[in-house]
Amino acid sequence: MFFMLLLAVPAGICAALYRNAWIDHLSRLVALLGASMPAFWLGLLLIYTLAVKMHLFPVMGRGGWEHLVLPSVALGFGLAATYARLLDVLGQDFIRVARAKGLQEKLVISRHALKNALLPVVTVFGMSFGHLLGVGTVIVETIFAWPGVGKFCVDSIFNRDYPVIQGYVLLMALVFVLVNLMVDISYVFLDPRIRLGKGGRYER
Repeated sequence: MFFMLLLAVPAGICAALYRNAWIDHLSRLVALLGASMPAFWLGLLLIYTLAVKMHLFPVMGRGGWEHLVLPSVALGFGLAATYARLLDVLGQDFIRVARAKGLQEKLVISRHALKNALLPVVTVFGMSFGHLLGVGTVIVETIFAWPGVGKFCVDSIFNRDYPVIQGYVLLMALVFVLVNLMVDISYVFLDPRIRLGKGGRYER
């Protein structure tokens, strides 16, 4: 998730600032590749180029921070492509109003554009967080020989280890509930127009 945000936020801001320029077209191309390329295929390419050919990172296994780079890139690149397009809000009417008031461009981006773009980003962030902790990463974990939770669950299913499966399901349910709760609470701080009404429904 850290690598995804590190790549998506600058790419989304640059694409929105330079709309229809070469950097915007490059961002669209990277987003298309990231959304189309499976994580396991990207993982194999990273192993071949950065580990086998260039010897920059270890091929597989678990150890220091260098063992985290390739799996993180393989999992975060596709998510970063989606998040970068969600940050493109600089063409909205409220941005034109902020610029018409004479605000500096950095204030327009930080206080208006980025804050309003965070609502859909936080929503997708909650779903992506649960996905990365689940069996959605099992293939990438297998490629990099990483003893992750997803691979552990799949191995337990094949071994018919029912207590482990039950514990995994309970853990994932708890994680999804807590993450979605934090996402709903963050809405109130990101958008002051959202308040919880008396009937338990969100009001704007």
